[in-house]
Amino acid sequence: MLKPAADYAGLVSGFTWDIPERYNIGVDVCDRWAARAPDRVAIQEVVGATVTETTFGQLRARSDRFAAGLRARGIGPGDRIGVLLPQSAAVVVAHCAAYKLGAIALPLAGLFGPDALRYRLKDAGARVLVTDAAGFEKLEAIRADLPDLALVIRTDGACDGAVDAEALMADAPEGFSAVDTRADDPALMIYTSGTTGPAKGALHAHRVLLGHLPGFLMMHDFPPRPGDRMWTPSDWAWAGGLLNATLPSLHLGVPVVACPGFRFEPEAAFRLIAERAITTAFLPPTALRMLRGVSDPRGRFDLAGLRNIASAGEALGPETFDWARRVLGLTIGEAYGQTECNLVLAACTAAGVARAGSTGRPVPGHRVAILRADGTEAGIDEPGEIAVARPDPVMFLRYWNQPEATEKKFSGDWMLTGDTARRDADGYIHFVGREDDLITSAAYRIGPTEIEDCLGSHPAVALAAAVGKPDPLRTEIVKAFLVLREGYVASDALAAEIQAFVRTRLSAHEYPREIAFRDSLPMTTTGKIIRRQLRDET
Repeated sequence: MLKPAADYAGLVSGFTWDIPERYNIGVDVCDRWAARAPDRVAIQEVVGATVTETTFGQLRARSDRFAAGLRARGIGPGDRIGVLLPQSAAVVVAHCAAYKLGAIALPLAGLFGPDALRYRLKDAGARVLVTDAAGFEKLEAIRADLPDLALVIRTDGACDGAVDAEALMADAPEGFSAVDTRADDPALMIYTSGTTGPAKGALHAHRVLLGHLPGFLMMHDFPPRPGDRMWTPSDWAWAGGLLNATLPSLHLGVPVVACPGFRFEPEAAFRLIAERAITTAFLPPTALRMLRGVSDPRGRFDLAGLRNIASAGEALGPETFDWARRVLGLTIGEAYGQTECNLVLAACTAAGVARAGSTGRPVPGHRVAILRADGTEAGIDEPGEIAVARPDPVMFLRYWNQPEATEKKFSGDWMLTGDTARRDADGYIHFVGREDDLITSAAYRIGPTEIEDCLGSHPAVALAAAVGKPDPLRTEIVKAFLVLREGYVASDALAAEIQAFVRTRLSAHEYPREIAFRDSLPMTTTGKIIRRQLRDET
């Protein structure tokens, strides 16, 4: 456990990993608290005006019964168990049951269509799928293509082709005992978002949760504190929603607010934070940029209890960082990682580790470098590729069924991220962009994040994406795709105004020479803009 400190040197000093040989995520986040405080609230599920609480004692009882029911049907260690559900206590029950069985949890996002589900379930060879009516409807069209899928469980009642979760638990034999797993045993497989090709299953060990704790503590300013309550709009199928918010909070005994079916709208988000007295929130950069469009949130909503916001998934940008300080009175704890190796960089307000435009510094316990193409370390402010040294407890075991892709991910003992960044003289890491997202214009290498952040600070812009468009003179020019806020109408005059706005705030070589207005932007299920798709349209 990382201990609070007044500065970065204090955080790093004396830190060592303490990963036990035997460890099980389900036992940790569920049974440990159930034994100490069974009536402590684990999940608050909010549906409209109805709030349903699940205690750690109930979580242990239900996950044990669920695991016992699966074991009685022949499901055991190493089997893949798909979880296709919205935020809810049922998600945590299914995950904990899988971990306790020694099986591998396979989280699946609710936004996935049939093709995405077919690919992941088939590639993983999933034997079980836990879902609801909405998920089952998608499954029906593809089930014939999934020969390994032996059991489908619905949380909202049985139907032809699926058993009822409550009945499964009711019929389960008594006396379940969790498998005594090693910390290095497989536990969780999260598929990459697939922005640059077919998604790959990143297989993680039980130790992945323990590896997340130092970064989690940093970016959330060292919880828990009395009355803490966590909320994220991110799908719990994403590494951000699951490992940057939900499971670490439960490890610490902090209640997590679940909002099944919540559609992110800025004012609705502020209202939820106020009504549920949220103290800590994990909000992706896209969500934060949308919140910037709400006028006077502190005056209109009771946000007195909100003491920390953390963010990750893509670069936040200085404009949004400064907005949060100015309008919300909060310094956002930005963090960085990948599905394969998450939460290795972080900011921490409590330790004075926060800087606009930076994603923080290496989290104690993780060795992170900025490398040149030849494998040597880049100099101060020299762009290079972010790399993480192995062994590392948050690092994936391998890509599922893709040994060549696993090998290609490494250069010696460095895991290569494909992300470009620079390190400043004080050791802060400044994210530049994905290597394939960088724009080359008139010999300049331009990262899209700074441009998008600047565009988003214009009062007319709700969302922005910047990509390179081929140009015979400059190699590429910057082209921006914009979604406007309500009340603004697309026009040549508005485009010219926005171009001038960026040119004066950034530089002449970074402003978008072309602007296209759109009703929406293509996004992954994790809320990242798919710039590749926009580049294809140029």
